[in-house]
Amino acid sequence: MKKVIYILAGLFLSVTSMQAQDRPMPQPGPSPTVNVGKPETFELKNGLKVLVVENHKLPRVSYTLTMDNAPYAEGNKKGVSDLLSAVIGSGTKKISKEKFNEEIDFLGANINFWASGASGGGLSKYSNRILELMADGALNPVFTQEEFDKQRDKMIEGLKSDEKSVPAVSSRVTDLLIYGKNHPNGEYVSEETLKNVTLNDVVNNYNTYFVPGNAYLVVVGDVKVKDVKKQVEKLFGSWKPAVAPNVSYTDPKDVQYTQIDFVDMPNAVQSEISVVNVSTLKMTDKDYFAAILANQILGGGGEGRLFLNLREAHGWTYGSYSSLGANKRVTSFRATASVRNNVTDSAVVEILNELKKIRTDLVSEEDLKNAKAKYIGNFVMQIEKPSTVAGYALRTETQNLPEDFYENYIKNINAVTPEDIRNAAQKYFKVDNSRIVIVGKAADVLPGLESRNIPINYYDKFGTPASKPVLNKPVPAGVTAKTVVEGYINAIGGEKALKEVKTLYTKASGTIQGTTLDMVVKTSADHKMAFELTAMGMSIMKQVVNDKEGYMIQQGQKMPIEGEQLEDMRKGAVPFDELSLLNNNDITLTGIESFNGTDAYAVKNDKTTLYFDVKTGLKIAEVIEVEQMGQKASQTSTYSDYKEVKGIKIPFKRGLTMGPGMEIEMTVSEAKINEGVSDADFQ
Repeated sequence: MKKVIYILAGLFLSVTSMQAQDRPMPQPGPSPTVNVGKPETFELKNGLKVLVVENHKLPRVSYTLTMDNAPYAEGNKKGVSDLLSAVIGSGTKKISKEKFNEEIDFLGANINFWASGASGGGLSKYSNRILELMADGALNPVFTQEEFDKQRDKMIEGLKSDEKSVPAVSSRVTDLLIYGKNHPNGEYVSEETLKNVTLNDVVNNYNTYFVPGNAYLVVVGDVKVKDVKKQVEKLFGSWKPAVAPNVSYTDPKDVQYTQIDFVDMPNAVQSEISVVNVSTLKMTDKDYFAAILANQILGGGGEGRLFLNLREAHGWTYGSYSSLGANKRVTSFRATASVRNNVTDSAVVEILNELKKIRTDLVSEEDLKNAKAKYIGNFVMQIEKPSTVAGYALRTETQNLPEDFYENYIKNINAVTPEDIRNAAQKYFKVDNSRIVIVGKAADVLPGLESRNIPINYYDKFGTPASKPVLNKPVPAGVTAKTVVEGYINAIGGEKALKEVKTLYTKASGTIQGTTLDMVVKTSADHKMAFELTAMGMSIMKQVVNDKEGYMIQQGQKMPIEGEQLEDMRKGAVPFDELSLLNNNDITLTGIESFNGTDAYAVKNDKTTLYFDVKTGLKIAEVIEVEQMGQKASQTSTYSDYKEVKGIKIPFKRGLTMGPGMEIEMTVSEAKINEGVSDADFQ
């Protein structure tokens, strides 16, 4: 599988590179004058509030329906609103799902539904029909058992893949620790809670919360208020009056002293770090503008201090950022980074240093000037979008903002001083009362963290208090790297049987970011390999290595593989490259580690660490150290579901982790030994 990791690394590297780019800072210019459209408002008898912003620059219109209900906890049926979002929009009482979608496509419109609202948009000449379809889908949905079962199964499958995702676990545990498991922001969806939800629960949730009492319909675009009013009264006037329950919850509190909350995930190739505290910032607060500028300077982008420190100065991460919530309800401040395991403790120290610095030292006039320029530039660019104008109108209503809030936005940004920045940082970046939530590999991370003299608490992947992970388990007497490799070879069929394998063919498929990938790998014992990755029948990448050359074809371009890379790939271009380890005196047994809950022998071979199940002897993973964009990183491949093919066990499930959010599991559908491969495949 090592050869496949190298191949896919090239494919994913381009994605990583694009994600790591940040736009250059625009040079500050004179502050522009903006004109934010003021809405005309009216209210239906059922409580629906309608805000209309006429804008006749373009022949387009957008509609946004929002239920501004108080958040609510779902308890042992957490996920009912998620399921409602998944099934609503699957047809109405008047029109089937297929006909509904066909008409949307014909109109060139865009209509969406979710548990707390709906949206629609398109050309203004179709405005009446777009609103009719949106209203019909929102007020007359059809909920079927078939669609419910399909969407619930789909969500459960997604949750299973998330259990191996370090970023997903980090997000779940961080929210739970900040807000508490009984708070709407702290509870999480699980397979168990989803299985508790019935179709009737979804219908009841819709009837209870999808109501007009706290609902707002924002209309922006090439329309006339009088026409909108007439149509809205016709389409929404019969909506039955109701108000959603308003359940209150105790606001979360910050910890008394800064502490590390650690979650051990032995499969983590990087640590997810989140330095967090509660935020009570509201958009109506006098220090709102100073607070958002302070966050911009600290971690608002590629020019933020966290990014410049952790990425540019130290090369520990692809990016480090911060965010500060501002809402009428409690939110949070977060400073985050994904870093290599061996620099986790150092990264924590640098994040804390940046927090302390902005709280104690006045920012320079240049830094403040640049932060203002970026905020103003984004404000001016976004204000041309109908969705932005709709959001401004809605927030003005729901958060009790002054009517001239956005007209005075630039003036208020420009009025912020360095002293204001420091005062806001001291109030909202609570460096002495922060949770430092770290999800990573304990064996690599904990020794460094313990040396920093910050109290450490331990939790499992679901935020439940746990014991400190056991880092080093004793290796039984007589077990060496060589005996571990021999045990693996014996477990899958024996040295004699493996040496009789002249060719190996496997075909596998998997899904990443909604796209199904098909992968065919062919290898021969004389160090030849052919690999092809396809999506929707189209070749994404093809790579061939033979005794004379190596090349890759990607996006129609053929590129040679040469030098050290070719030699390295040729060495691994065999059906079972572990055979070469039998006579390798440089491999070392580093100990017994827990990998995805399984005790495994860790065998180091240059830049690769192989993990073999202590009980079965089977290889369950390998981690390769690589360098991407001048920074060191790790790529993890996992192996499971071994099945016999002509007396030899082959893993039929192969997971690949390239970095945060880049994970794929390939399932082998076909495997052949000494058949299905010819010399022509390697030409």
